[in-house]
Amino acid sequence: MTSSPTRPRTGAVSTVSVASAPCPVVVLDADGHLAELNDAACALLPAAQVGQPLSFPTWLATADRTRPVPVSGEVGDRSFAARPSVLAGGGTVWWLMEDTAYRSAVGELQAERGRSRFLTEASTALLASLNLERCMEVTARLATEHLADAALVIAPSAARTLPVVACDHRGELTRRAVSEAPDSVPGLTEALRGFPPVPSRWIDPATAPDWLIPAGFGEVGSLVITPLPGLGVPAGALILLRRAQQDAFTEAEESLARLFAARAGAAMSAARLYAEQNSISDTLMRELLPPTLRQVEGVEFAGGYRASQDTERIGGDFYDVHPPGEDSPETLVVLGDVAGKGLEAAVLTGKIRNTLHALLPMADDHARMLRLVNNAMRTSRHTRFATLVMASVRREEREVVLRLTSAGHPAPLIIRRDGTVEEADTGGTLIGVLPSITSRTAQVRLAPGETCLLFTDGVTEARGGPLGDTLFGDLRLRRAAAECAGMPAEAVVERVQMVTSQWIGSGRHDDIAVLAITAPRGAHLSAVDGATRGRCTA
Repeated sequence: MTSSPTRPRTGAVSTVSVASAPCPVVVLDADGHLAELNDAACALLPAAQVGQPLSFPTWLATADRTRPVPVSGEVGDRSFAARPSVLAGGGTVWWLMEDTAYRSAVGELQAERGRSRFLTEASTALLASLNLERCMEVTARLATEHLADAALVIAPSAARTLPVVACDHRGELTRRAVSEAPDSVPGLTEALRGFPPVPSRWIDPATAPDWLIPAGFGEVGSLVITPLPGLGVPAGALILLRRAQQDAFTEAEESLARLFAARAGAAMSAARLYAEQNSISDTLMRELLPPTLRQVEGVEFAGGYRASQDTERIGGDFYDVHPPGEDSPETLVVLGDVAGKGLEAAVLTGKIRNTLHALLPMADDHARMLRLVNNAMRTSRHTRFATLVMASVRREEREVVLRLTSAGHPAPLIIRRDGTVEEADTGGTLIGVLPSITSRTAQVRLAPGETCLLFTDGVTEARGGPLGDTLFGDLRLRRAAAECAGMPAEAVVERVQMVTSQWIGSGRHDDIAVLAITAPRGAHLSAVDGATRGRCTA
């Protein structure tokens, strides 16, 4: 029982001022004994006795009495800031101002700043990669570090197994495929379908199956299952686990988990979309990029392509090799260059290639094929033009006979066995501009070891040299070709590519395509795989 307030022994603070103060007031003498307290202080400290040392609250009882400074602390669930007034006799009057609401607001603000900082860091980490597996690992790791004792990220799958990435209480990441049905975990099926999460208090942790609990984790105390929202399609589900000795998830923590899941789901959805688009692109690229050419009907064919530095993969240069068929006894070779570079040029390249493929029954008439390709290009919505060179190739005894027709394209070079380089006497109008075109066909015979070199203007117009702005030019190409006398087709292509690359150095360049047709050296020309249609596009 608390005694009624009495006058302090010494000092400038009167009993009236202490008694009428709206806040708790505690007066201590120089020895630390309680000299006086008002009604508010009596209600706050019911065990305090006048004349006895103040033992509670500890933070006030142990405050410095010689040079008192403001102190603060808690009494029960309330928070106070105590400000001192020094009395003449060495005593101290402590004015206790409650700041519970203020400290609660400050604490909530700090907590909110921590949540915002976590979400910002999580967004940065999640967006650092477009790899789906990496995003799942980052999600599981961040969830374990900031939200739970362990976390599992489950991706939707059309297969019978669920892809799972788990981060346990030791921070170790594991990947596995779980064959269990999603309905073995309460709320998981709904989460994978993108339905709103079930509050954790509605989920009995004891129902968690063994595959969900990391090894050595112990008893599960609380469980949160929340969807990972994607870009129009659910990206998966996030499962958070806490051990039995930990506090259960609060509503605020579940809300934070949902905010984190939204960011993780968006990152995983973007990564999955990127992977799907990349897979589609790779499938299309396989039809556009050049395969390895080989011998057809006893004639060597070799090709090489280097994409423009601006595109790196595909462009407007292309070549095709069509072996003989029922309609023609000759192998048809086409090398072309569509104006421009990049994807748009590659799309038109594909249309030209398909058109030429459809016209193979009339491959013996180059002029007619070129006219039909010209008409097809002029009636399309594309405004680009193209140059082409065609070669019909057949074997006659030990020699190879070619019919060469150019449509606005650089004339092929003929590399003789003695190192002489000749330009084929062919020319014509480029494709896709004029309503009618003209072309001139040349016939060439290759003795064993001789080569016909087809190339695009990316070779001759390549800029480089000591100052980096000099054209490679026709003369340098002829010199390089002369060095290839007697070489196999593949060696000729490699040599021309190497010399051109050395000239360009690290400078910018256009698409470059080279194709060599060589009559093999030796007494006999053997037919190798004459039924397979060789095809190459760049």
